[in-house]
Amino acid sequence: MSRLSKILNTIVWGIIGVLGIYILGYGVKGQSFAKAAYACVKVLTNGEGSLQRAAEKSLYPGFSFIAGDRELSYSFEEFLLRKAVGLFPLYTFLDEKELYETEIESQAAYDILIEGGAHDENEIDERTGEAFDLAEKMEEENLQAAHEQEQTALEQEPQKAAGTEYMTEQLADFDFLKNNFYIVENNTDIGSELLNAETLLEKDMRIQEFDSGPQILIYHTHSQEGFVDSVAGDNSTTIVGVGDYLAELLEGTYGYQVIHNKNVYDFIDGKLDRNRAYALAEEDVRQILEEYPSIEVIIDLHRDGVDEGTHLVTEVNGKPTAQFMFFNGLSFSKRNGVIDYLPNPYIQDNLALSLQLKLACEKYYPGLSRKIYLKSLRYNLHLRPKCLLVEAGAQTNTLEEMMNAMEPLAFVLNEVLGGGIPEE
Repeated sequence: MSRLSKILNTIVWGIIGVLGIYILGYGVKGQSFAKAAYACVKVLTNGEGSLQRAAEKSLYPGFSFIAGDRELSYSFEEFLLRKAVGLFPLYTFLDEKELYETEIESQAAYDILIEGGAHDENEIDERTGEAFDLAEKMEEENLQAAHEQEQTALEQEPQKAAGTEYMTEQLADFDFLKNNFYIVENNTDIGSELLNAETLLEKDMRIQEFDSGPQILIYHTHSQEGFVDSVAGDNSTTIVGVGDYLAELLEGTYGYQVIHNKNVYDFIDGKLDRNRAYALAEEDVRQILEEYPSIEVIIDLHRDGVDEGTHLVTEVNGKPTAQFMFFNGLSFSKRNGVIDYLPNPYIQDNLALSLQLKLACEKYYPGLSRKIYLKSLRYNLHLRPKCLLVEAGAQTNTLEEMMNAMEPLAFVLNEVLGGGIPEE
C-alpha cells in the first residue's frame, strides 16, 4: 500500500470512528441501533454528494471523473469505507481510474484534446503512451453499446419494406435524421447547421476523372483485425484479405482503378501496438496521394469489435452477410467545441459521402448497414473530401460473411461514386 493510501485510509477510518461515536450518541438518546446506522449511512451519502458537487465546481473539476454505473457487491465494511472515501473526490479518482480507460480517445488523450495541450494526433499518440494500449477493449464496449441502441430501435419501430427510399421532407427534419441514421458518442455532438440533409444530399460525390490514373485508395489503419475463423499469420483471412476482395470487385465489376495499400501500422516490433497507427498511416497515405494525385476516394477499412455474444449478420441474396457501419470524425469536443488544432476542411463532405451511402443501403439492402457512428476526433478523414472509414462486421463474424458483405458495399459505392459501369 502506498504512503498516500495509508494516510488517506487513516483519515477515512478516523471519520468512521467519529461516526461510530455518533451512532452511540444517537442510541443513548433512545434511538434504535438500526435507525442510528441508517442515519450514519444517510449522512455519508448526503455528505458525499454535496462535497463532491462542491469539489467539481471549485477545487478540482478535472479530477471529478465518472466511469459510469457499475453493479458491484460489497461487504458492509467495504460499503462504509467506499462511502467515506467518496468524501475525497481526488482519492476516488485515483482509486477508480485504473479500472476505466477509453479507446482511440483514451481519457488521457481526451484530456489533452479538450485542454488544447496537443497540436496533432501524432503528438497525442506520443503523449498518451500506454493509455492507447487499452484501445481495443473500450472501443468494443462503445460500439457494443451502439449496437444495443440499434437493436432497441429496431425492435421499437415497424419493419420497413425492402427498398426503403426516404422522402426529402423526412430527411429535412433534423431530429428524424439524427435519431434514425446516427449514433453520436457522448464526448461530441452535432447540430442542424452541419447535419443538414438538403446540403449533404446536394453534394456531388461522383468521381470526376476516370482516365487520369487510380481513383480509389483502400488501406487499413488496423491491419491485424481478424475474424472468428482467421488463420494466424495468414493476412488473406484478416481485414486485409477482405480489402483485397473489395478492390477486386471495384476494379473487375465496376471498372475503377484501385490501389490497395497493405502496409502495417498496428504491429510494431513483433507485437500489437496501436499507439501511433493513425499517425503512421497518415504519413503513408500522404505519400501515395503525392504519387497518385488522381485519387479522389480514400477508404480506411476496419472490422468492428463487439461483445462475444453479438453476431452482426443479415441475409443478402440468400447469403449470410456481415453488417457494416460508416464512421465519421467531427473534430469537435462537446466540452470545448471545435478542436481547431485537428482541422478537417472536409467534414461536411465526409458526412455527405457516408449519408449518401447509408441511404443507398436503405434503398437496396435495408438492414445491412448500421447507423452512422460519430466521434470527436478526425481519424485521417481530412486527407480528401471523399474520405470514408468503414467498420465491416466484427471479430465474431466469419470470413465468408465478411467477403459476402463486400459485394453490396461495392455496389452502393458505385451507386454514389457514379460512372462505374458493371460488366455485362
